[in-house]
Amino acid sequence: MTDTAKSFVRKNAADKQDAAPEERQVQIHLRKIPLLAELSDEEIIRVKQDLRFRQYGKRDIVLQKGGHGDGLMFLLSGQLQVIDVTEDGRAIGLRMLVPGDFFGEIALINNSTRSASVVAMSDALVAFLPAATAMHLFAHAPSVATHMLKHLAQKIQRDSEFRSLLSINNTAKRIYTYLVLMQKNKQPEPGAPAVVENLPTHQDIANMINTSRETVTRALTALTQQGIVQKDAHRLIIVKPDALQKLVQGS
Repeated sequence: MTDTAKSFVRKNAADKQDAAPEERQVQIHLRKIPLLAELSDEEIIRVKQDLRFRQYGKRDIVLQKGGHGDGLMFLLSGQLQVIDVTEDGRAIGLRMLVPGDFFGEIALINNSTRSASVVAMSDALVAFLPAATAMHLFAHAPSVATHMLKHLAQKIQRDSEFRSLLSINNTAKRIYTYLVLMQKNKQPEPGAPAVVENLPTHQDIANMINTSRETVTRALTALTQQGIVQKDAHRLIIVKPDALQKLVQGS
């Protein structure tokens, strides 16, 4: 478990006998979740009472496309991927989810079915908040409503950028552009390296940008040899952001 994940959940042996079955293994720090960070103590208590915890193994389906939007989910530990399936049966990765992220909000707000599936990329712990409680927060907690509006605006922008990425014919530039978007999401200091934690596998990146795993591997190897990026376990360090940007621009 990463340090980020540990900030959301921790072992709590002293409370095991008194806690509900779902809570015997972990104690949730709700204020570490950005969407819930500014709730009042009363609202935090209500949310905690209604939360249900679900554990998933690697490659388990967390949400199924077409399912009913019956609640809001928070990723507490592990890594998830939002995917869609094309008419010919290919799985296309849309984005990665990391601890602190929430998902399932669109179907919940629209009272519609899920527009995409979510798959566990590792062992994961997810908190489920029933629709009634989530909608109450949206309507009565200004901090949650404000955060949700910002989230939806950012989602629209990300989706637009991703559609533009997929329209790039040159595969190498598509990979470079994907890395730039990942760097942008981390918002590094100007000129400083961007550290992308929990880097998706080469196959997952390939699925997201419609190419092959071998092509992704070759592109990342080339960037490493040029000193533009460094790969360290499950993270990628973009050492020379300006050089990567020049590759995207083709100069």
